[in-house]
Amino acid sequence: MAQPALAQSTRQQLKTANKLFDQENYRASIPYYEQVLSKEPNNALALFRAGISYMSFDKEKASDYIYKAQKLKPKVSKDVEYWLGRVDHLNYNFDEAITHYQAYNATLKPKDTRKAQLAQLIQHSKNAKVQFNSPKDIFVKNLGPTINTPYSEHSPVISQDDKILLFTSRSDNMSAQSVAQDAKNKKDKNLATDGQYYENIYEATRIDDENWEKPRSLSTVLNGKGHDASIQVFDNDTKLLMYRNDENGDIMYAEKSGADWTEPKKLNDNINSKAFESDAYITPDGRTIYFSTGKYSEDGTLDIYFATRQQGGDWGTAKPVTGINTKYDDDSPYVSKDGRTLYFASRGHNTMGGYDIFKSDYDSVGNKWGRPENMGYPVNTPDDDTYYRLSPNGSYAYLSSYRIGGYGEKDIYTINYIKNAIIRGKVFSKRDSTTVIPGVELVFSGTQADKTALSYRDVTKPETGDYQVNVLSGRTYQVAASKDGQNVATEEFAIPVSTNDSTVIEKNFYVDYVDTSMVAGVAMKPIYFDTDKYKLRAESITELNNIAAILAANPGVNISIEGHCDSRNTDEYNMVLGQNRADAAYNYLKKQGVGETRMVTVSYGERRPAAGNDSPENMQLNRRVEFRTILKEGEAMPTMTPPATPTSGTPVRSTPLQPGKSKVKMADGTKVKTKVDEDSDKVKVKTKGASDEKSKTVTKDGTIDAKTKDATGEKTKVKTDND
Repeated sequence: MAQPALAQSTRQQLKTANKLFDQENYRASIPYYEQVLSKEPNNALALFRAGISYMSFDKEKASDYIYKAQKLKPKVSKDVEYWLGRVDHLNYNFDEAITHYQAYNATLKPKDTRKAQLAQLIQHSKNAKVQFNSPKDIFVKNLGPTINTPYSEHSPVISQDDKILLFTSRSDNMSAQSVAQDAKNKKDKNLATDGQYYENIYEATRIDDENWEKPRSLSTVLNGKGHDASIQVFDNDTKLLMYRNDENGDIMYAEKSGADWTEPKKLNDNINSKAFESDAYITPDGRTIYFSTGKYSEDGTLDIYFATRQQGGDWGTAKPVTGINTKYDDDSPYVSKDGRTLYFASRGHNTMGGYDIFKSDYDSVGNKWGRPENMGYPVNTPDDDTYYRLSPNGSYAYLSSYRIGGYGEKDIYTINYIKNAIIRGKVFSKRDSTTVIPGVELVFSGTQADKTALSYRDVTKPETGDYQVNVLSGRTYQVAASKDGQNVATEEFAIPVSTNDSTVIEKNFYVDYVDTSMVAGVAMKPIYFDTDKYKLRAESITELNNIAAILAANPGVNISIEGHCDSRNTDEYNMVLGQNRADAAYNYLKKQGVGETRMVTVSYGERRPAAGNDSPENMQLNRRVEFRTILKEGEAMPTMTPPATPTSGTPVRSTPLQPGKSKVKMADGTKVKTKVDEDSDKVKVKTKGASDEKSKTVTKDGTIDAKTKDATGEKTKVKTDND
């Protein structure tokens, strides 16, 4: 007797489930279908109908159930191909969705009105594929389980100080009683005809950027017997625009009265009608209202209209927003603070499916709204995306949407555009982790959300080894470090999402590199040049004398003299200019007694910048000659004998700089006079060029005091520390 009783119980459960399903009470039907499937896991009809019921609550489970049902019984329903198309579309399987829609279309008679709907659904899948494959760099974040529930949350309204959130929910306000039980008992007056709770308005207070206090239901004055929804707070948050399902749905307003609200009142008959009015927005100046209504369409679909305040303060005759409305639903209007951008939700235009968020910019010349633009993925999804509202400062937005990974039906999300982050740090030698390496080129390579390549670059600064780049956050970069044209390190670096412009991340790199510009711990510093010139400056003479002293103390050391330029001229021109600069240093060191066989010259032109050519200061860093020790392959840096140890703060000087005077005439005709005082702590260098260019430099205790006059007579003074 037990088996027939079990079968009878299953039949009763299936009967109850099917009755709820036919009433479109999908949420309540699910537990009954699940009870049937626990006993009969291969019941194709139960699987099929349970899958359709899950589409608003769990898209992935819906797909599993419908596909399993079709596999068990290919003709489980004459509409199975339609539902496979719907569930594939919602799960981002757009090509498969189109295939199913086309298969279903082939089963319909030529004059079947459903063919037009299928054509639209096929177009939705095509639109969605385009948008999904061209995503925006946008960060979508769920407000979390304090705000969102397994039920539908929507219509976010934020206070002017961004601390109070009003929103609408179909939750049971933490009741322990299940919806299925409520539907069965039919005792809960808060249940609508679809078996779910009526919409009510809730309020939550912000704790911090990530968290909210537990929401509280607003007064019974606002939350009536049927559906009530938040729309907008205005007039310094003292008034609330709201929806109530009177006469198919009307727009109402209430005023703040202490900690409570007054009884809502309807807006006038220019706004409300016997048709469905669903949403509205009053501009910050209080003079214009945009609202969605089914009053003017033949089939009751929503269009967006606007009205302006008349003398006496009430709303005037409504007019359509031209260029926005379609033959499908157009809803949820919202206007930016400056009045120049209209955001709205639409089932028309090039939607990805269901409602998408669109924006239109106002054409002040033509006095009309421009062509609507789809906000793109991931603002929009294949399902409904509605109630787009900007935060008070406009830096992010709120949105209601049903997305995979949410808490149930529609959830409230924030939409942030991903911003740049500042990455800065130093490059160190791996050998000791303390020696900084200037002149290392760092290239950060990544991709945008739409796979467009990103590349950011900087070169570590002279002396400090610092770098800094501004990169788009929220992705992993391949970072390639190179020195002198040779790769010295490659690593991945993940940068978290930044939604503001002030995020700074410190990142140091450690590379296998020996700085051959150091000899015996003494740096052979670069020398610098004027724009388009290769004549030695007075301070360059001082540094060349230092290098001569280093080489005199280390006769086994050979050097490479490397000329560099900024990017003002062509690459070919700069290669010649770089060679001339290297030759100028070579010729001076030769006159100081450095053997020709100990030096080689090379030009890199503009190809190895020390800094970006984006400012006069950085371009100056690139107009230089660098000096490097020549090492044979596999040879370690030799131990050197330093020149005579100077006192702290005093530059190393060449041995020939004994007290007294000297004169040198360069190959280009420049005359150089040097005078060293008796204690060798003060050096004067004077130069005079063939075109009457003059300079005078005094170096004392590490300080350089220089004066120059070029061929045009322009004078320059420089006083700087030489450490």
